[in-house]
Amino acid sequence: MNRLSLCCAALFFACAPLAARTQQPETKSETSARKAGENGGEQAGKDEKTEKHDGARTADDVRETLSVTQHSILIGGETIRYTAKAGTLLLREEDGKKQASVFYVAYTRDGVADPATRPITFSFNGGPGSSSVWLHLGVLGPRRVDMGPEGLDATPPCKLVDNDASWLDLTDLVFIDPVTTGYSRAVPGESDAAFHGVEGDVQSVAEFIRLYTTRERRWTSPKFLAGESYGTTRAAALSSYLQQREGMFLNGIVLISAILNFQTAEFDTGNDQPYELFLPTYCATAFYHKKLAPDLQRDLASTLAQCQAFAESEYALALRKGSSLADGERDAIATKLARFTGLSKEYVERTNLRIEISRFCKELERSERKTVGRLDSRFEGVDRDAAGDTPESDPSMNAIQGPYTAAQNQYLRAELGYESDLVYEILTGRVHPWRFDGTENRYLDVAERLRTAMTANPALRVFVACGYYDLATPFAAAHYTFDHMGMERELRERITFGHYAAGHMMYIQGPSRVQLKQDAKAFYSAALGR
Repeated sequence: MNRLSLCCAALFFACAPLAARTQQPETKSETSARKAGENGGEQAGKDEKTEKHDGARTADDVRETLSVTQHSILIGGETIRYTAKAGTLLLREEDGKKQASVFYVAYTRDGVADPATRPITFSFNGGPGSSSVWLHLGVLGPRRVDMGPEGLDATPPCKLVDNDASWLDLTDLVFIDPVTTGYSRAVPGESDAAFHGVEGDVQSVAEFIRLYTTRERRWTSPKFLAGESYGTTRAAALSSYLQQREGMFLNGIVLISAILNFQTAEFDTGNDQPYELFLPTYCATAFYHKKLAPDLQRDLASTLAQCQAFAESEYALALRKGSSLADGERDAIATKLARFTGLSKEYVERTNLRIEISRFCKELERSERKTVGRLDSRFEGVDRDAAGDTPESDPSMNAIQGPYTAAQNQYLRAELGYESDLVYEILTGRVHPWRFDGTENRYLDVAERLRTAMTANPALRVFVACGYYDLATPFAAAHYTFDHMGMERELRERITFGHYAAGHMMYIQGPSRVQLKQDAKAFYSAALGR
């Protein structure tokens, strides 16, 4: 079965697998610095210790590392003073044997009377193969990459600025890089492949969460997960694993650009589901690029409502009929598909009424010799030529990868005092092939794990954030998944949705980032009973 690869938790994974890189000596530093104002402050009392090793490294060479710094930020008119910890924790077997070194960045608010009662959120992105940089420097953390008000300014290197929409006033934050991403690595002698699969990944991330929670004395803190794209797959699976294996019950899960049931997004022969579920996002994309008829260009919400009604009824039935669809019905469906996608009726007919994602990205603006983005279909790209069915790359991925990579590498060393000569794997192909454990002859679907976790834990709430211009994990697919989880009314009332006029990483757009923060504030309040 053809499997998805969700680059920075997106479906358009343009990176080819990278050759393994030689690990360089790591640095252990403990730093104390007070950051004041937008431009930062002066470091004080920096005490740096360096461990170096010559020749091949062994498991004995691997040590935990840590850098501690103090900062402040203005959020909602309130000055938040906080401590940042950047470092690694070692995962071990019960006999003490080292398995992996997991890198993380944690932010905890200072001056809290009882830190054990303050909410804490464990965050990660997806890929598989992505570090946590996107949620970290895009929306949740106290610093963010500034790509302009609409998130379309890709001029490198973009500035790193204070994030006045950070979630740090709501919750402490821990950003986790799964093994082989960021600075996280299996120790020498251990197989990387053990961590490169659905179950191995869940188990290792769960072990990190357990270990961090224990060491930092946070077992009585309200606990949340926040994942993006494949990170939502991980979060859903973790919700039940943490309950069953660790006895850790969560208060809430934030799913940003969710994909729990992979059947909703795989354009396989015989699987017509994605054609129906991607159609509303095709429509939103055509609306953004002004490719629709004048009556459909007036109001996005109204246009999407019409498109969804068509997709869920006439179009879904037509797909089900397949080749038995009568000529008159086929012609009527082709006319409406063209109307809602901005594509020509002739092209729609040539696709057999089934418009695959890469074809849409290539075809919508073919006459202008442009392609549209997959992570965020507001972005436009230019290929070598205007022929073919598949874009050379995703212009939205091209736009964000450089600025976020530069910002993260600079930030960790210059502001958080963490020094390492390892390559920080922002987005890597080294985790592939990824093992979709237990999915032989079926699609990966972790929705049932989330349902069982919510059933066993009546306090668990879920927030789902969707971008209208996300062609990687479309909003209609997220709704379809939750509508088919067999939930009783009481469970459904604990699930809320937010929709934003941006893409997969909706937070790169200013208004969407602000609205996402407001929605998160309401969600945390409900989950905490406040």
